[in-house]
Amino acid sequence: MNPYQQYMYSYPHKTAYRPLSGVSLKEYAPLFAGKGHGLYLHIPFCQEKCGYCNLFSVTGQGKEAIGRYLDAVERQCAQYGELLAPYAAEFSEFVIGGGTPLLPDEGQIERMFACIKQYFCLEKDREIVIETAPNQTNRKKLEILSREGVTRVSMGIQSFSDEELSVLGRRHGARQAKEALELIRAYGFPCVNVDFIYGIPGQTARSLLASLKTALTFAPDEIFLYPLYVKHGVWLERAGVAPDKEAAYLQYREASSFLRGEGFRQDSMRRFVRQGKERGFSECGMGTSLALGCGGRSYVGNLHFCSPYAITGKECLKRLEEYENTVDFTDIRHGILLSEEEIKRRYLIRHLLIYPGVDIQKYEKHFKTGLMEDFPVLQEWMEQGFIRWKEDGKEGMQEGEKFLALTQTGLGLSDYLGPQLISDEIRKAMEEWEEMHGQPYDII
Repeated sequence: MNPYQQYMYSYPHKTAYRPLSGVSLKEYAPLFAGKGHGLYLHIPFCQEKCGYCNLFSVTGQGKEAIGRYLDAVERQCAQYGELLAPYAAEFSEFVIGGGTPLLPDEGQIERMFACIKQYFCLEKDREIVIETAPNQTNRKKLEILSREGVTRVSMGIQSFSDEELSVLGRRHGARQAKEALELIRAYGFPCVNVDFIYGIPGQTARSLLASLKTALTFAPDEIFLYPLYVKHGVWLERAGVAPDKEAAYLQYREASSFLRGEGFRQDSMRRFVRQGKERGFSECGMGTSLALGCGGRSYVGNLHFCSPYAITGKECLKRLEEYENTVDFTDIRHGILLSEEEIKRRYLIRHLLIYPGVDIQKYEKHFKTGLMEDFPVLQEWMEQGFIRWKEDGKEGMQEGEKFLALTQTGLGLSDYLGPQLISDEIRKAMEEWEEMHGQPYDII
C-alpha cells in the first residue's frame, strides 16, 4: 500500500475543472448575504521556486510587475464589492496566501489591506491569516501585520537542517528561520504556525525530530507536517528525486507520536494544535469563499471556479497576463458545476479527514440520505480499523452527537483513503488532464 496517493485538501481537484460559458457571479451573489463567508487573496510572487513546489507562483518579478498585479486586484475588488453590496456580505475569515505574500514591499502590503477594507466588510471577530517565509520576514512588515490585526501567521520552515533545505531548493538557512520565528513570536500574534516536510532524501526520523524539538523552543501554536510530494513540472522531478515512501511513513509515525506526547492534538494527518489553543470548527464544504487574484479559487454553492491549473513558470505567467487583462471579473470562464453527488463527496472528504469527523445528523439533514448507505466503502474501512464511531458525549462532544472519524491509523493513511472517494466522473476528467500534459501531476 502506498500511503501517499494524493493530498485531498479540496475536492474536486483543479485538473477536473473545464472552460465554462454563460456563467456569471451575479447569479450567485445572493449566496453571500449576511455573515460567515471566507475571503482569499492570492499573491503569486516568490523569490525563487522551491524544488517541490507545484503551486501557482512566478519568480523574477519586481516592484513594477507586482504593482500591475495589485492594480488588477483592485479592479476585481471594486467589481466584487459593488456586486455584493446589496446583500450586506460580511466575511468571517480573510486569508492572504501565495506565493509569498510578504515578498511585496511595505507600501504594497499596506495597499493590499487598504483595498480589502475599502471594498469588503470583515466581521468584528474575524480571522486574518497570512503566510510568510524566513527571508521575507522583517520588523517593518510584521509591524504592518500587527497593526492590521492579523490573527494567524504561518511560516514555511520545512527543516532546521541546512542539508535538507538544500535538497528542497529552499533559499533560507536554519539560522534565518530561527531569527524569523523569534521575530514573529515577539509581536504576540494570537496564533503562530510553522510547516515542516518529511520524506526528504537523506532525512531520518532522528533529524526530523531534531527539527521539531528546535521548533518547540519557540512555542508555536500549531505545527503542520507535510510529506514530500514530487509533482509534475517541479524542479525535483527534473532532477530525478524520488522520495522513499516507506521511510516517509515511518518518519510520520515517529513525528506524530512525538507531537502528541508534547501536548498537541492531532486534527488531521498534517495539522497539530497545541492544547489550549484549539479553535471551534465550522462546517466545511457547504460555505461560501471568494478568491481575489490569479490562482486562488472560489466556492459558491455548486460553483467552483479559478484560473486554469498551471505549474510551470511559463504557464503561470500566461495566466497572470490573462488575469491582468480581464475586463469583467464577474464573468466566470473556468471551473466546475457540482452535482448533488459531488457535493456529498466533497462534504464527506472535507469532514472525514479532519477533526472531529463527520456529524451523521448534519449529513442526513443536508442530504436527506444516510451516509453509510451513500458510501458503502466506509463499512469496509471500519472493519479494517481506519475509521470508528464517536458518540455519547465523549471526547468533547455534546451528548447525543454521533461522529464518524478516522482512527490514529486512518489519520496516517489520509492520502490513501481520500483519493478512493473520488467519483468516476471526476477521476476521468483528471486523467484527461494528465494525458494532455504528458504524465500525472502527482508522483511520489
